[in-house]
Amino acid sequence: MKIYLDCYPCFIRQALHASRLAGGNFNQQHQVVIKTMTLLGKLRLGITPPEMACQVHRIVREEISATDPYQEVKHASTQAALSIYPKLRQIVANSKNPLNTAIRISIAGNIIDFGISEHHHDLWQTVEKVLNQKYEIDDETSLRLKLQSADHVLFLADNAGETVFDRVLIEQLPIPVIYAVKRAPTLNDATIEDALAAGVDFVAKIVDNGTDAPGTILSMCSPEFIGIYKTAPLIIAKGQANYESLSDAGSKIFCLLQIKCPVISKDIGAAVGGIVIRQSASD
Repeated sequence: MKIYLDCYPCFIRQALHASRLAGGNFNQQHQVVIKTMTLLGKLRLGITPPEMACQVHRIVREEISATDPYQEVKHASTQAALSIYPKLRQIVANSKNPLNTAIRISIAGNIIDFGISEHHHDLWQTVEKVLNQKYEIDDETSLRLKLQSADHVLFLADNAGETVFDRVLIEQLPIPVIYAVKRAPTLNDATIEDALAAGVDFVAKIVDNGTDAPGTILSMCSPEFIGIYKTAPLIIAKGQANYESLSDAGSKIFCLLQIKCPVISKDIGAAVGGIVIRQSASD
């Protein structure tokens, strides 16, 4: 997915929010905003939003000398998700269609996204909504067919806290899972530390993709991850940033997400607030 003009003000908002989370003073926040606007002025049309977001959040970390501005937010999100984890597992256990229910729970966790909203959402309320919500795009049948023929799945993580919801889905997948996170912090995206805190290591092999960029920008990923990516027969890609970077990357990729902004809504062709299982188009 290519960048839209509507993304520009969102990047400035993200930069300001991240600089405040990092504890930047007024002058530092001002410099972050100015440098972000300068960067936007030099933006090469045709890049994806995650490519731009990566540069913006590097500005924040460099200007304020903050390794992980979202560290406290990520910890709080993970603890909130873990507090309802037993109930999530029970819902799946009682379901007549456990895999469908687990997929929905994983998608419900995608509400934890501080790149879009600065607010903590009611996780249980979101779960109840998504469990009964009609899909805007529903390629679950194709996903199930891929699961029958694949010998393993590469699961591309999105945000910390959401990792707990992904764990519920991974527990229902009939094949081994490789769970890929970021090598270094960016936004509230999950790193290995965040995945371990969610207990994902109990159900999957955790790897990092070699970069600090949101989504999965293959040109920035490590050779080791590229090898894992290319040989994976099936890829589950969580969240908007993975959709933005992999929406046309081939039919073995299934994007699971909630649509949380008008730009994604326009690009994917579904309403804001909708839930999606979308098989990617050929590149």
